Amino acid sequence: MDKNNTRLIDVADLQIGIYVFLDLGWMQHPFPLNHFKIQHQAQIDTIRTLGVKRVRYSPEKSDVIINARGSSGRSAAKAATTETASADEKQQHKAILSQQRAQLLSCDRRFNEALGVYKDIIDNVTQRPQSCLENAEKLISEFVSDFLSQDEVSIRLLSENHGEKNLLHSLNVTILSMLLAKASGMDAKQTHDIGIAALLHDIGKIMLPDRIRWHDKDFTPAEKNLYETHVAHSLTLAKKMGCAENIQQIIAQHHEYADGSGYPLHVTEKDIPVPSQIVGLINTYDHLCNPNNPSSSVTPHEALSIIFAKMRTKFNTGTISRFVHMMGVYPPGSVIQLNDQRYALVITVNSSRPLKPKVLIYDANIPCDEALIVDLEAHPEIGIQRSLKPLQLPKVVFDYLSPRKRACYFFERGRSIDTAQEPS
Repeated sequence: MDKNNTRLIDVADLQIGIYVFLDLGWMQHPFPLNHFKIQHQAQIDTIRTLGVKRVRYSPEKSDVIINARGSSGRSAAKAATTETASADEKQQHKAILSQQRAQLLSCDRRFNEALGVYKDIIDNVTQRPQSCLENAEKLISEFVSDFLSQDEVSIRLLSENHGEKNLLHSLNVTILSMLLAKASGMDAKQTHDIGIAALLHDIGKIMLPDRIRWHDKDFTPAEKNLYETHVAHSLTLAKKMGCAENIQQIIAQHHEYADGSGYPLHVTEKDIPVPSQIVGLINTYDHLCNPNNPSSSVTPHEALSIIFAKMRTKFNTGTISRFVHMMGVYPPGSVIQLNDQRYALVITVNSSRPLKPKVLIYDANIPCDEALIVDLEAHPEIGIQRSLKPLQLPKVVFDYLSPRKRACYFFERGRSIDTAQEPS
């Protein structure tokens, strides 16, 4: 905010409802952000221990009219109380930061374990097809149990560098397809079958030459035809594994479109069941975000926009709407600018509250490895103004937020205590 729009106030005159600005470095105060609306007395007590006599405040953003009363003294007992409050605030900050890191590490670990299971499947499916199906069943059953045991499930952006892109793609499609199945009201059996099909939908690519396994817009007609045979190869392997017929159907149709422009059979919407529509939609979304050539990638926000505006005839309208609602207008991995002009990276979206994601906000006064993830639901005054391409960011902001080259997703429980709840 322009300093011309702020005024100074003695810390002795601070009240709940005043929107303050702390012109201090990161290590000089315990708050996750250096400007916020005061919501409880402990924050006032903490500010009074920071060694400043006055702070800036915004009359426009404050809920109260300020009547300056001048300085006021405090007893030694009051000073001791406020010092204790400051220590408590700092301890709370450390605890939240520790919880955030632990939760991300947990998601990363579980994602990597799932990648290991899938890699073992593709390495051994031709020799031990039935045991590979058993491993897939065990993994997906664990996911189903986690999904359906929670009323709310959030979609979490993971760290970079998890493994080979073909492995990442299949697991991304699996996670998002199962979440969309849950959002569509499907039961445990349906969600399970969608998960198995999503995990195995591209397994036939192991039968293709390495250079053909990932779609490229510069393929020759012969290369394109060879690439498209991966669907038939996947179906053949699924049959050898002993997959149920409905799972085979999803695998066979994951490149079919509602308008008949897909392949291999060019069927239309009336012949594409909802489970196949779900996996096909998620497959397309992930290819938009994570193409073979990273320079051709679009942001998660752009991918949703492309599907909604330019590919609506290719998918069932209801399936698209449920997917957009689940991911939010700004899915995890989106780079955004807030209504106060700050830059942020969307980390987590809860489909029950898709317009208020959890974000990592750029703050020059806070080292990036110490920044708290801020839950916008807890800060109604903060809104999202627009989505940005990562290259539109100033370099210092790009380095701080570190937008992912590849968007990898996992799930976590919808309600969490690991986000900054201080008002900003």
